[in-house]
Amino acid sequence: MESAVEELMPRLLPVGDCDLAEDFDPTMPPRTPSEYLKRVQIEAARCPDVVVAQIDPRKLRKKQTVNISLTGCHPAPEGYSPTLKWQQQQVSHFSAVRQSVNKHRSHWKAQHLDSNVTMPKSEDEEGWKLFCLGEKLYSEAAIAVSGNENLGIDYIKIGFPPFLSIVSRMNQATVTSVLEYLINWFGEKEFTPELGRWFYALLACLEKPLLPEAHSLIRQLARRCSEVRVLEENKNEEKVSALNLLICLVSRYFDQRDLADEPS
Repeated sequence: MESAVEELMPRLLPVGDCDLAEDFDPTMPPRTPSEYLKRVQIEAARCPDVVVAQIDPRKLRKKQTVNISLTGCHPAPEGYSPTLKWQQQQVSHFSAVRQSVNKHRSHWKAQHLDSNVTMPKSEDEEGWKLFCLGEKLYSEAAIAVSGNENLGIDYIKIGFPPFLSIVSRMNQATVTSVLEYLINWFGEKEFTPELGRWFYALLACLEKPLLPEAHSLIRQLARRCSEVRVLEENKNEEKVSALNLLICLVSRYFDQRDLADEPS
């Protein structure tokens, strides 16, 4: 077996019988070149012929190869597509919002959060869904929010809006993760104002050039928006404008032009 291994893997540093000291101990640091080479031989001989890596699949879930789909959006129903002027205005306004967020990020990051605001860890998907959407929407329970104005707004029930003091604390890894969590939610649920606000804020915090994962996510978002828009019966619904806006930002600001709506 040893000779077969040598034929496949010839020695780069052939070592014959070395004149080693009688007190040579392979467990101790080598003192001479000969001792070093001999120790390498001994360690190599102890290596098994086959090694099987012990992989924890949980650590690989967020490091999968990103497959970017080139599938386009569903065309807007007749009369639903926004004008080119409207789309250009939205892109211009969005660009100004992004510049303002970046300019004042340090200021808002330094602001103290209220005692009831506990931001989840980046990897806590369920925690972020609950944080952004609130207990009422997250649990889909028909719980009426109290009409007693003296109690104030219960953000734990209705979800925390994307305040600048919150999103300014989110690094790019967290922005991408939360975007993924909410897009996954949107893939199975209806569009809501809470989702729309968070999608807009996360896109405003997303840095360019886009990483492949973010690139895939925003395309997924635009396609889902186009799917939901097709099902809307009234083109004047506020939901349609919100869906048009997200498609517009993904396609025209983030340069995914194949997803853009044809101007009406």
